[in-house]
Amino acid sequence: MAVEVCVKAAVGHPDTLGDCPFSQRVLLTLEEKKVSYQMKLIDVSNKPDWFLKINPEGKVPVFNGGDGKWIADSDVIVQVIEEKYPSPPLVTPPEDASVGSKIFSTFVTFLKSKDSNDGSEQALLTELQALDDHLKAHGPYINGQNVSAVDLSLAPKLYHLTVALDHFKGWKIPENLTSVHAYVKALFSRESFEKTKAAKEHVIAGWAPKVNP
Repeated sequence: MAVEVCVKAAVGHPDTLGDCPFSQRVLLTLEEKKVSYQMKLIDVSNKPDWFLKINPEGKVPVFNGGDGKWIADSDVIVQVIEEKYPSPPLVTPPEDASVGSKIFSTFVTFLKSKDSNDGSEQALLTELQALDDHLKAHGPYINGQNVSAVDLSLAPKLYHLTVALDHFKGWKIPENLTSVHAYVKALFSRESFEKTKAAKEHVIAGWAPKVNP
C-alpha cells in the first residue's frame, strides 16, 4: 500500500492544495526524505464520509504509512516518518527543539489585534529577535548547517506570518533582523517548500474570516 496523507484543500477550491501549516509540515518532511506519497485533499467545510470514518475528529493532517493505519497530529506523524525513514535524519537536538515555538501564537494574536497599544506587536518582535539571536550564533538553520524537524515546523508558520501580516496590516519583518530574513529566504527557496506551499491568495482567504469575523 502507498503512503497517503490527507491535507487541507484551499477554501472554495477543493482541488487545490490549501493553507494548513501543519499539513505542509508533514508534506515538507516527506519531500525532504524523498518518500513518495499520495496526497488527498480534504474540503474542510464539507468533509467526506470516508475521511470522517478514518478520523472522526475530522482534523488534518492525517497520515497512513502504507499499513492501513491512519495517524493524526503533525507532531506524532513527523515522528513516525522519522522512525520509518531515518535517512536523511531530521531529528532536532532537544536543546533546539523549542526555538521559535512561540512565534506562531504571537503572530496570530497580533494579526487579530485591533488595538495598536495591546503589546501584541512587541510580543511578536521579541520572539523574532530571539530567533534572530539564535540563528546568528548557530545558523544558517536552527541546528546549524542542515535542515531539521524544527525548521520544517517553523517554515510554514513563517510563510503564513509574512503573507498575512503584509496583506492585512502592511507589516513586514524588520530589516535589522538580518538572520531571520536570510533564514526565511533559505527555507522558502527549498524545492520541498516550493512544491508544498499554498498560493498566497489561499493563505489570505484562510485568514480573512479570523481577522474580520
